[in-house]
Amino acid sequence: MEKEQYVSMLNEVVAKQAVILGPDIAILKARSVPSIHVSDDGKIIDVDGDPSAAVQELIDSYVSLSGQIVKSAMTSIFSKYPSMGATQS
Repeated sequence: MEKEQYVSMLNEVVAKQAVILGPDIAILKARSVPSIHVSDDGKIIDVDGDPSAAVQELIDSYVSLSGQIVKSAMTSIFSKYPSMGATQS
C-alpha cells in the first residue's frame, strides 16, 4: 500500500475524531504519535517508518480517550481500506 494512501487514511481518522472530540483534541492526539507529522492547520503531511503502525497507534490513542465510540466511528474508514490490515483492537 502506498504511503499517500496511509496519509489519506490518517487524515480521515483525524477529521472523524475532530467531529467527535473537537479539532483541538483530535490534532493534539495526532501530534502525540511520534511518527506522524502534522501541519499547523491539523493535516497529516507525512509518516515516518511503518505507516500501518502509525495508523494503529493513532487509533489506539483515540480509543484510550473514548473507547467504543471511536471504534464505531472508525468502522466506515476501515471498510474503505481493507488491504491495509488496520485492526479494531
